[in-house]
Amino acid sequence: MLRVGVMVSGGGTNLQAILDAVDTGAITNAKVELVVSNNPNAYALERAKQHGIDAVCVSPKDFENREAFNEALVAKVDAYHLDLIVLAGFLVKIPELMIEKYEHRIINIHPSLIPSFCGVGYYGLKVHEAALARGVKVTGATVHYVDGGMDTGPIILQKAVEVQDGDTPEVLQRRVMEQAEWVILPKAIDLIANA
Repeated sequence: MLRVGVMVSGGGTNLQAILDAVDTGAITNAKVELVVSNNPNAYALERAKQHGIDAVCVSPKDFENREAFNEALVAKVDAYHLDLIVLAGFLVKIPELMIEKYEHRIINIHPSLIPSFCGVGYYGLKVHEAALARGVKVTGATVHYVDGGMDTGPIILQKAVEVQDGDTPEVLQRRVMEQAEWVILPKAIDLIANA
């Protein structure tokens, strides 16, 4: 059984997609053991609690410096003996120590078809604003392994989503979540759990 931890900063819609996929059997041989947020007000923590999953906040604001935060974050994750860490909208840079310790065991969902609209500064609505500003006809989402760079790790799955006339960043963001992110993130976890 793959022991999964999910790290999230906001509402947790991707977390919900994972939980739903576990509940319906779309993800097999995996169990979410921990949800971590850097934001004490993240609704994702409530989603976790409603599913009987340990929900913890480890916020950089609670530590004197980034090094102390990094150590606390790694210690919390280590305590759960996780096989896979899923970054599902976690807006904090992952400590280098964690990337090395969990090499090929951390995955991320990104709301574009990497290598487009990724890297430093591309997160949330900014990705969709950039896609619309560029005039692309197709965007999508990517699940990839996390390495030392920003959105540079090996790609696991991608799914394309059509951009429609009149799309706003918010409308496009919702379509990418519904048609791509909520589909390929659970699928990637299931692939890893059953590899």
